[in-house]
Amino acid sequence: MALTPDLESVPIIGSRDKIVSWDPVVVLIDKPKGLTSFDVIRRLRRISPIRKIGHAGTLDPMATGLLICLAGKATRLMNHFMGQTKVYTGVIRLGETTPSYDAETEVSVRKDASAIEMKEIEAALPQFVGDITQQTPVYSAVKIGGERLYKKARRGEKVVLPFRHVTIYRFDITSKQGADVGFEVECSSGTYIRSLAHELGQTLGVGGHLVALRREASGALLASNAWKLEALLEFQTSLAHES
Repeated sequence: MALTPDLESVPIIGSRDKIVSWDPVVVLIDKPKGLTSFDVIRRLRRISPIRKIGHAGTLDPMATGLLICLAGKATRLMNHFMGQTKVYTGVIRLGETTPSYDAETEVSVRKDASAIEMKEIEAALPQFVGDITQQTPVYSAVKIGGERLYKKARRGEKVVLPFRHVTIYRFDITSKQGADVGFEVECSSGTYIRSLAHELGQTLGVGGHLVALRREASGALLASNAWKLEALLEFQTSLAHES
C-alpha cells in the first residue's frame, strides 16, 4: 500500500518559488477566467516530466483564484486540501435569475430590483450563516445515474436533486452598485456559492445570480501568493531552456 507523504515534507510552490522537483510538489495557481480546472492541469502537464497531476477542488470556468494543484505523491494529500475552509469574494446581480444560478446560462426571469436597499440585504443574511442544507444545482458536475447533472439539464431531463450539508462561517456584503452586490463568504468545503446567490435573490423576492467569483483562500493558502498560470508556464519553460 502506497504511503501518504508527510505534509510538512512536501514543497508548496507559490509565486516567488521555482519548481525544483515535480514529485512530490503542491503548486498554487491563480486560475484565470475562462479556463476549466482541468485545463490548468493540462497546461501544467506540458511543462512537467510526470503526468500524475490533479487539483484539490474545482473552480468553474467563470471563476478565478486559488487552485491547489498536486503532483506525484502529493496527490495523496488531495483530501487534506479539499477539506480546508474556503474564502470567496464575488458579485451577485439581483433582479435576474438563470437556470445555472450563474452567468453561464441565459437570464430566464427578470424583476425590478431597484427598490432593494442594503439594509434589506443585510437583514436576509443571518439565515444563510451556520450549518445549512443546500440543494445541488441542476447545472453541476455531480453524477446521477453515472452521468453528470449538467448533461441531463441540457437535455431538459427532470431529476431529483441531491442535498448536501455545509457550514457558512461568514457571509458579508462588501458593496452595492445598482443591482450588483459584492460579497465575501467563508465556508466549508463543498459549498455552492452560486446557490447562495440564487437563494439570497429568492429571499429578497427579485431573484439573483452569480456574475463574478474568486477563491481567495483555502485554509492558510492565499490566492495572492499563487502563480499566475501563464507566468509560471513561461518561467518554468525558460528554466528548461537554460539547463
